[in-house]
Amino acid sequence: MPTTAPRYELHYWPSIQGRGEFVRLAFEAAGVEYVDVGRLAPEKGGGERALLAFLREQSLATPPFAPPVLRHGELVVAQSANILLYLGPRLGLVPDDEPSRLAANQHQLTLGDFSDEAHDAHHPIASSLYYEDQQTEAKRRAAIFVAERMPKFLRHFEQVVARNGRGGGRHLVGAELSYADLSMAQVLWALEYAFPKALARFTHEIPRLCALRGHVAEQPRIAAYLRSERRVAFSRHDLFRHYPELDLDSP
Repeated sequence: MPTTAPRYELHYWPSIQGRGEFVRLAFEAAGVEYVDVGRLAPEKGGGERALLAFLREQSLATPPFAPPVLRHGELVVAQSANILLYLGPRLGLVPDDEPSRLAANQHQLTLGDFSDEAHDAHHPIASSLYYEDQQTEAKRRAAIFVAERMPKFLRHFEQVVARNGRGGGRHLVGAELSYADLSMAQVLWALEYAFPKALARFTHEIPRLCALRGHVAEQPRIAAYLRSERRVAFSRHDLFRHYPELDLDSP
């Protein structure tokens, strides 16, 4: 008798996009069924309590430090880039050759660094402190982020698209949509929310990234997801946060 394939379970905070959104986008683009455990009703075995209980589970041979965490059958793997390294080939979201798979992982890791720096623009001292407790330091950090770091990352990824001869000017890796493209679009959407003035000032320098973002948004499954209730809204509790005083429209 045929056996039922194990389901994909994503364990992440239910009320934010955060780093778990990179994984959600991959599932949505591939059109596969998955369980977003944190967003599942408690009576169905989900919710934040279920997430915290899973993170404390003593039977895990390699305990995760923090979510997101993927469970697929007996496999448990954490870290967004690591999860996508595993999922990419299985969901058809990365080319078959090893150099391309390594390149996609490299870009995902760099996007993780970019996201961390965006977070540190509003929480430069400690995540455990309120924004209001470090607002002076945040203004200094954000000024550097929008003037130096954000342009450096965006110029880098614009060059990546330009050098990808198979990508038609809208892919980071290969000739088809990859999880790296999905994550790049997510970072651009997040920057548009958190730093709209700063990003608008810089848009003319990244036409290929803008084309990539548009191409991702036009994918039928992604377009439907972005309109759905499954897509958590951006907020000031998330990885990318909008504070008008941090969004500078000039260096």
